[in-house]
Amino acid sequence: MRATGRAAEIPPVEALAALELEVYHYLGALGSTDCYAVGLADSESLPGGDGFHELLGLFGQLPDAHFAIAGRAVQVVEWDRTHCYCGRCGQQTVDEPGERAKRCTSCGQLAFPRISPAVIVRISRGDEILLAHGTRFPAAFYSVLAGFVEPGESLEETVAREVREEVGIEVKDVRYFGSQPWPFPNSLMVGFTAEYAGGELAPDPQELTDAQWFSVDDLPPVPPPLSIARWLIDDLVDKVTANRSSR
Repeated sequence: MRATGRAAEIPPVEALAALELEVYHYLGALGSTDCYAVGLADSESLPGGDGFHELLGLFGQLPDAHFAIAGRAVQVVEWDRTHCYCGRCGQQTVDEPGERAKRCTSCGQLAFPRISPAVIVRISRGDEILLAHGTRFPAAFYSVLAGFVEPGESLEETVAREVREEVGIEVKDVRYFGSQPWPFPNSLMVGFTAEYAGGELAPDPQELTDAQWFSVDDLPPVPPPLSIARWLIDDLVDKVTANRSSR
């Protein structure tokens, strides 16, 4: 990244021309600007003013569109690095022309970039929302529940299972809300809303340090505005506020 005061920006591809790079991954166009990704060796030095930054640390510093580009770049480069050899027979792979794929030079198996779908769900009970603090959360904030989809599951089945496993309650009226690519490392967060249907909270200590019902008027620290977790929380706050105003 290129530091510009308190913000940061993605450097133009010309800034890397001195490195004489040969392998670029085309990511698509942002308006009329073509975007590329390239993997550099750890020993590679960068032009003055440029430096490496952890992607998660750029959350909120980059415009949404630029963060999405950076997220795609990280995933594509990591996929390229980790699929040099075939997972079936162990032979070398090559790029498949016209596809974002690697083809094995021996058995012909194609390997595409991996996407791991995960559900994230907001559970409400009247004017209350269920929020939890995860054992792996880096900060003191609370968030909605989330978990990865298992083989053979529908997204709705994943919602019900994850909620049951993590907090021991049942939900109803599961509805799709929206989605967000989440490149940590390669997830697609699929958001849902649901209503409380029954049961007593029993947080799984392996996953959560705490889980509580919170009034929308008295929320704990929550995730930043750019995350789908926050969108789900803000959406309920807006709905409750609008409903009160209409009475």
